[in-house]
Amino acid sequence: MSVDLADPERSFAPARRERLLAIVRARRAVRAEELRAELGVSPATIRRDLEELEASGELRRVHGGAVSVDTRPVEAGFADQAGIHAPAKARIAARAAALIGEGETLFLDSGSTVLALAHLLAGRADLTVVTNSLPVIVALAGRGPRLIVLGGELRPLSQALVGPLTGPVAERLFVDRAFLGTFGLSLDAGLTTSDPAEAFTKELLLSRAREAVLLADASKLGTRSFAHAGRLDQLDLLVTDAPLDARASSVFADAGVRVIVA
Repeated sequence: MSVDLADPERSFAPARRERLLAIVRARRAVRAEELRAELGVSPATIRRDLEELEASGELRRVHGGAVSVDTRPVEAGFADQAGIHAPAKARIAARAAALIGEGETLFLDSGSTVLALAHLLAGRADLTVVTNSLPVIVALAGRGPRLIVLGGELRPLSQALVGPLTGPVAERLFVDRAFLGTFGLSLDAGLTTSDPAEAFTKELLLSRAREAVLLADASKLGTRSFAHAGRLDQLDLLVTDAPLDARASSVFADAGVRVIVA
C-alpha cells in the first residue's frame, strides 16, 4: 500500500473509518469530539469520515456526532443507561422542569432522563407525582411531592412496574403532564421499546395526560425497537438536546408536536 506523505490522515482513512464505525456501533451514539480525541485526528477529518459513512448508509449523523443505524439496538441496564449522554440528559431535564407550574399533577415514566427530572422536583411539596419507576420512587419518597405509585410487574432491566396490572390505578387518574422516556424513536414507528409489557404501560399513560412530553436526547431519533409504545401524534411536546434535521422537523410539525431544544 502506498502512503501519501502529504496527507497521512487520508492515507489511513479506510482503517480509521472501520474503527470509527465500530465505536459508533458499540456505543449507539457518540459525540464528534469524542471520536476526534480517540482517533487522534482533526475535526475536519472526523467530519469528512462521518459524511462518507453516512453516504454509504453505515451510520447517521446528528448534531454534534453520529448514531448507529441498527434498527434493533440492544437495551442496556438502567445503571448503564444513566451514564450515557449524562450532560445532555441534565439539560433536557432542566428545561422540562421549567415547564411545570405550581400545583400540577405529573406522571413520571421510567428512564434515566426522566429520573434526572425527578431529582429536580425534590422539595416541590405542591406537586403530585404518579410513577411506575422504582428509581423515581427512591428519589422522591419523603422529599416533597405527594407520591402515587402504580402497581404492576417489575421489569428489572428498566426498574419499572409495567403491564396490565398498572391499569387499575392508571385508568382512574388524569394528570396535567406525562413526562415519558423512550428506548427507540423513529419518524415512521413513533415510540418503541424492547418489552411489550412496558409498551402497554407507556401507551396507556399517554392517554391519561392533558399534555404528553417526551424527553429524548438526539441519539434516540432514528432507532426502532420491538414493541410499539405510542404514535408521534399522541405527543404534545418533545424536549431534546439538538436541533432536528429538516425532514424530522417537518414530520414532528405535521404530527402537531412542538419541539424544544435544551
